[in-house]
Amino acid sequence: MSQFVSEKSVFVNQNLESREALLRFVSDKAAEFGITDNADAVYDAFMAREAMGETGMTDGFAVPHAKSDDIKEAAVIVVKNDRALEWPSFDEKPVDVAIALLVPGGEAGTTHIKLLSKTAVLLMKDEFKNLVHGTDDAAAIADAINAGIDEE
Repeated sequence: MSQFVSEKSVFVNQNLESREALLRFVSDKAAEFGITDNADAVYDAFMAREAMGETGMTDGFAVPHAKSDDIKEAAVIVVKNDRALEWPSFDEKPVDVAIALLVPGGEAGTTHIKLLSKTAVLLMKDEFKNLVHGTDDAAAIADAINAGIDEE
């Protein structure tokens, strides 16, 4: 199994007050982890995508994604908030789990599509959604996402 998502990139019990604060948190973590040297550019990429339409899926999950030449390597950062946030979503319900995809601009048509489709498949599985909502074990969440990314 690949270790695309590491335990250190899964944040549980966060206390963020808005979608914007959550995306700023992810952008700052991307800079801290060396995924980017420009957290503001990553945040701007997230917000530009948010302006295009819903990244909120169903059942409290969102899949915000940023594509930018300022992103050095593809990454996934997961944030599980302590309360649901207003977030435009397909089921019009608030979001408490964001699986944020960060993709270099040059990989927008390849890595981005693969990650987005694999994540969408995971979010159709009740066992995955129940596991993420039911645990604060960052390693278990990372393992479940990695297993989903590895599936053919």
